[in-house]
Formats: sequence, C-alpha cells, structure tokens
Amino acid sequence: MTTDRQCRPTGCDQCKDGEALGFDFTMAFQPIVSARHKNIFAHEALVRGPNNEGAATIFAQINETNLYKFDQACRTKAIQLAAHLGMQSLLSINFMPNAVYRPELCIRATLAAAEKYNFPIEQIIFEITESEKVDDLAHVRNIVEYYRQRGFRTAIDDFGAGYSGLNLLAEIQTDLMKLDMALIRNIDQRRSSQIIVRGIMQVCRELDMQVIAEGIESYEEFSLLFDLGIDLFQGYYFARPAFEALAEIPADIFSLHRT
Repeated sequence: MTTDRQCRPTGCDQCKDGEALGFDFTMAFQPIVSARHKNIFAHEALVRGPNNEGAATIFAQINETNLYKFDQACRTKAIQLAAHLGMQSLLSINFMPNAVYRPELCIRATLAAAEKYNFPIEQIIFEITESEKVDDLAHVRNIVEYYRQRGFRTAIDDFGAGYSGLNLLAEIQTDLMKLDMALIRNIDQRRSSQIIVRGIMQVCRELDMQVIAEGIESYEEFSLLFDLGIDLFQGYYFARPAFEALAEIPADIFSLHRT
C-alpha cells in the first residue's frame, strides 16, 4: 500500500521553487533555561503573525500544497532572526516530519540560511512536533539520524501528549525530550504525575537524553521538578515569548528558596 509520504514526491521541488507562501509570518522566542547553571540554554522559535498574532492564525493557512514550503520558511526565518538578534544560546526550531521528504535534500535550505546569516549549525536543535501523526517511524528515525550526523541536535516535543508517546521513544532516541505541559501542570499537587515523571527521568538517563520540562507556571512546579533531577525548564514562570526579541530572565528567578 502506498503511504501518504510516498504520494508527495513533489515536496522537494516545492521547497526550492522560491515562490512566496502568499502570507507573511515571523517569530517570537521563548527561553529554555538551565537551573543548575542559572542561564539560558536555548531559545525556542515560535511562529507569530507579522503583528504578533497567535500561531493559530498562521497554521490556519497551512495545507497540503504549502506544508513543505512553510516548514522550510520557518527554519530560514528562525535562523535569520536569531542571527540578527545576536543569539548566543542554542536555537530550537520545530519541524514537521511529514514535511520532510528526503532529509539530505530538505536540509539544504537550513544549511544555506546558516551560512548566509553566519549562524553555527551546532547551535541548532530540531524539535519533532506532534501536529501530525507519523505512521512511518523508520522515516522519522532516518531524519533524526541524518540531522545528528550533520551536527544538529534533536528533540522530541510534547512527550506524553498526542502522538509523542512510548512507541515513538522506543524507535527514536534524540538528544533531548520535552515533557508535555499536561504532565507538568500542578505536579506539586499530583502524586501520580510525580511518579510518571520519575519513571521518564530514569528512562531518559539510560538513553542518555536530557529532559526539558515545559509549561512551568509556578515556583512550586519548578522546585519539585528540580528536586526530581530536571535541570532544563521552559514556561511563563521564567519568561513569555518575546516578539522578534530575546526575553530577559530576572536574576532571582532561579532561587529555590522563597523569602
């Protein structure tokens, strides 16, 4: 049976033809922080409209005909802005596995953008998003392996929600894993979530994967997760996404002792 991915061989040509998407977009950046080192580990590039409209207004315009082009445009835009802002941390870029037909071809625009804007590829993380179900896990594994061979870091986004589950982890090991915010919310009050996160932490230690807790909104969530052994955090507690800018982190935000 022919897979959906195999039905899209024109994707690479669509990425290269240079035609405009037909709509404009830009990026906001939200920091991922290291509690242990008390600094910014990375910034995640988040899609926004040209006037800071939410991502939903942009994704509503994405379809089968422009998916490939949009994925490539997001990579280029994120790298361009990161370089313009003088980003010194890692840059985390979401990618849609179903928008990558052949990784060795689809990565060309990323490499070209990194060279054009003088942004080191070793500073780039690619996050596998869960916006689409991926039936061909071997294809995703091939993408991840190829990206890592080229010097990029990789991450699984929203682990524990949607299509990012244990079956994905069993087939694909990335450098990082981001715990879904549904596991994080009020974890200081939810023993079951604490037990699950402990188990995930043990698995990730054995697979040599770093864990990022995303969606942190309170000191209590941060403190408990730090005690569980997590070092990397992302969420409104630290900073909201900054529109075409790099967010500032309050100097005392890493304190684990309330006054």
